Amino acid sequence: MLIVTAAQMREMDRLTIQKYGVPSLTLMDRAGEGIAQAILERFARAAKKGVLVVAGKGNNGGDGLVVARLLKKKRIPSEVVLLARKSELSPDADHNLKAYSRLRGKVTEITTGSLGLFAERMRGAGLLVDGILGTGIKNAVGGLYAEAITIMNASGVPTVAVDIPSGLDTDNGSPLGIAVQAEMTVALAYPKLGEVIYPGLSYVGDLAIADIGIDPRAVKEVSPDIELLEREEVRWLVPLREPDTHKGTYGHVLVMAGSRGKTGAAIMACRAGMRSGAGLVTLAGPRSLNDIFATSLVEVMTEPLRDSGAEEIEPLDDEEWRRLLERKNSLLFGPGIGVNESTRSALRWLLRHLEIPWVIDADGLNNLALEMDRLRNTKTPPILTPHPGEMARLIDKDTATVNQDRIGTARSFAMEHRCHVVLKGARTVISTLEGKVFINPTGNPGMASGGMGDVLAGMLAALLGQGLSPEDAMKLGVYLHGFVGDRVAAEKGQIGLIASDIIEGLPPGMRALSMAAP
Repeated sequence: MLIVTAAQMREMDRLTIQKYGVPSLTLMDRAGEGIAQAILERFARAAKKGVLVVAGKGNNGGDGLVVARLLKKKRIPSEVVLLARKSELSPDADHNLKAYSRLRGKVTEITTGSLGLFAERMRGAGLLVDGILGTGIKNAVGGLYAEAITIMNASGVPTVAVDIPSGLDTDNGSPLGIAVQAEMTVALAYPKLGEVIYPGLSYVGDLAIADIGIDPRAVKEVSPDIELLEREEVRWLVPLREPDTHKGTYGHVLVMAGSRGKTGAAIMACRAGMRSGAGLVTLAGPRSLNDIFATSLVEVMTEPLRDSGAEEIEPLDDEEWRRLLERKNSLLFGPGIGVNESTRSALRWLLRHLEIPWVIDADGLNNLALEMDRLRNTKTPPILTPHPGEMARLIDKDTATVNQDRIGTARSFAMEHRCHVVLKGARTVISTLEGKVFINPTGNPGMASGGMGDVLAGMLAALLGQGLSPEDAMKLGVYLHGFVGDRVAAEKGQIGLIASDIIEGLPPGMRALSMAAP
């Protein structure tokens, strides 16, 4: 599903109206129709008690006026509170105010001095429609609008927002001083970026989409390049199993991981790789820890590597690398591997020589952060899987800077450093090295526990080993990781959900995902 910024939506509107000849009033009518339909589908009972449309003076208010008119025609009690003088309305909003008035629709003008009247009009309503502010605002909401939003949020009456909750920044989802807390938002044409990421998600409620007839040629000209992953798209990426195949068909994954005190990271990554369909997995780790690995991973082969007294791998020569990588289809480097000169040396060699698809995770990223200049010239662009703290180290900023613009951070880093990025967190962001961005909607707070990242890294390596492109492996791996987490949470609850639950849920999760949604 395409996601748009305020500027992109504005330009698609302009092209549709000015270049492709669709009247702006037609777009407004279609918007109102979509919102009215969504209200009747979700809030029919509440609407029958009476709908109060709270309208501003711009086109967002005009959309709300169309809603009021259409609901009145369907014998749903509707009323309009106008947070402006009638003389201040935009031309299209004024047109729809007159159309509503011709049906003898009730309109009350509200000023700062008459907010008590606003609260009174709200008292008998079963549903509010927020048509105050649209996608164009950038400054903090103040004055009459801020006071009205405060009253709406405190009323306890469910609210449906027109296009975006009033007061929400369209592009980053931050409330501009104050924002409407909606039970449902009906996005017009496409979801806006601020509606599908945090903190905006906390204000949007259920998100519905109304097709208002934006011309496809306008969409092509603007070329939005951010997508929200959807089950129906992702499910086709689940690898199929043909009858005449064997373990070699499904890839041999090499996992370089583990050090003293961090054997669990290596073990979970390997188990996740096997549960994600890898035909073979080999764990290369410190020789002194091999007994732990071998007894914990019955189905996984091990490759003991020379290690130091600190139980960290020693540097390998070219021949040892050749033998280790022979007949491997993908590589995972980093979970629990430690940060030291030997692991940095290994990473340098891989950046310079590796020819198979690979994933750098955890300590691999911490090693990389110390030698970032080498990443741009890597032979095979890797998938990097940082959480915000690791990304902050990679770009030499603080975590707050990363979280302020997760999409921009992931995209600019991927393009500048010629790699693919999975920036983990609530609504994980995926960016390809070409700058294509995908936002993942699956997952839940129960997954905020140790080892989840190791599981995801093992999954990604396994999918690469089965022949998926980096883009497809990231889309499927990230979506599936959260999808399984959601299934487990639905069964067991979020509290106490652990990484092993995800690993064991992968086979039934992949089967469920591959099927059409019920």
